[in-house]
Amino acid sequence: MTEFTTLQEMLLIAHAKMEPAVWDFVNGGTESEVTLRRNRHGLDRLAFRARVLNDVARIDTSTTFLGHKLALPVMMAPVGSLALIDPAAAVSVAGACKTYGSLLIYSTFADPPLKIVRSKVDHPLILGLYVRGDQAWLDAAVDEAVAAGCLAIAVVTEAPYYSRRERDLINGFRSRGSKSTTYAATQKVLREGASSKAVAAAEARMVTARLTWKTIERIRRRSSLPIILKGISTAEDARAAVEHGASAIYISNHGGRQLDCAPGSIEVVPEIVDAVSGRTAVIMDGGIYRGTDVLKAIALGARAVCIGRLQCWALAAGGEAGLVRMMEILEEEIIIAMGLLGVTNLSELSRNHVVATDALDPPHIFNPFPVVKERLAALPPRTNANKRD
Repeated sequence: MTEFTTLQEMLLIAHAKMEPAVWDFVNGGTESEVTLRRNRHGLDRLAFRARVLNDVARIDTSTTFLGHKLALPVMMAPVGSLALIDPAAAVSVAGACKTYGSLLIYSTFADPPLKIVRSKVDHPLILGLYVRGDQAWLDAAVDEAVAAGCLAIAVVTEAPYYSRRERDLINGFRSRGSKSTTYAATQKVLREGASSKAVAAAEARMVTARLTWKTIERIRRRSSLPIILKGISTAEDARAAVEHGASAIYISNHGGRQLDCAPGSIEVVPEIVDAVSGRTAVIMDGGIYRGTDVLKAIALGARAVCIGRLQCWALAAGGEAGLVRMMEILEEEIIIAMGLLGVTNLSELSRNHVVATDALDPPHIFNPFPVVKERLAALPPRTNANKRD
């Protein structure tokens, strides 16, 4: 299972091994899935401008992020429900990052707990912080990140509400972050009042919606760890993040799983890179499935990219070894593409290396994998079994 030679084989293995409802959970988006498809469409609409007659015999794919060297400009995005694929998933991902010289952004929704991951894998990581408690909870989470030796804290800003992911609703599937009570019912309780117990429950449910710039200031006062702001998608918020001392801007629309009808992540990279003007690093996620996708983001000004679904597929296909194999293939793809573009170092890439063009296919997350699209289309529909985490 870990000897696949292409990412397409890896994805087919993952499809065969994952339960249908989990497959839908990983690959689906919110409501009409416009943002999900735009993430991929934005990348599909970028073509390369290659330069020739350059000596490209030696190629360096490495970069640095917050002073940490990366073998590839690729990190693991925070995925809170990895345990649906592997109960020890965070340990597996951290181990693969250590082997390959990458970094895991560990979600506070993930399993096993942070302390266990750090005890099993001696490799730095970044805490992906979903603020889901009161100020005492927040202080404790920050203190735990410091005690665990985390490199930084990535505050997830794009998820004040848990969106309506209709594939999951149709499948009767609930992830750890989802709730059984609707927001409409919660807002009615907050508007009209009810028993003190009901109001307290409603207030508790809305704790994630109270994340503000003051929360970022509190985290900064509590710890000297660098702060990354994840979920930035506009120049206005990018400039505000710099003003509030962010050490990095993380462009993300949560893989198309939060606000529907948003632009694709790659589409806002130039705007945000221009807004910060080199004052802080910019990273991004959203539809990154190929080495060429990585290089498109770098050419537009990102320092590195993060991968979520690709991480899930590799983990499902072969666990820790599958993740390492996935990164080996990405490295091969990146080296070949860099050589054909006429560059030997990531710093040589610029906006002159990409040009907007028409996408060949309608937007679809599997556009980079034509064999996968063909073979999955030929398979009979699978029956979804209800599953709750």
